[in-house]
Amino acid sequence: MSISEVEQKIAPKSSLDLVTAAQALHWLDLPSFYQQVKWVLKKPHGVIAAWCYTEPKVNSAVDAVFQPFYANDSWPFWDSKKAKDKGFELLRNNVIERLECAWSEDGNVQKVVKFPVHLKIGRVGNI
Repeated sequence: MSISEVEQKIAPKSSLDLVTAAQALHWLDLPSFYQQVKWVLKKPHGVIAAWCYTEPKVNSAVDAVFQPFYANDSWPFWDSKKAKDKGFELLRNNVIERLECAWSEDGNVQKVVKFPVHLKIGRVGNI
């Protein structure tokens, strides 16, 4: 997106206090994105906040099933099109069965799922 498109579609120059991006930086052309962020943020106090999460953590039984699936089985489909759009079902029956077994192993239906978060935040002059 050009700067003129940013001004037309997003915001005029130096008009925003905050720009946020959640779970999206890996999809962006970062030099272009940062140039556009610098352009729309108020100087010198504009702030960018970007964050993402990593794989969920449940417990050792569920994690033991999920991690290999995430690391091996799902990676071929991590692009801008969803796997279903390509006609793929990511969760095969054996993975579903193993996850169900691991999930119910301790007898508790409810679980606490943790998504570790990575945060990058800074003033416009520092990006």
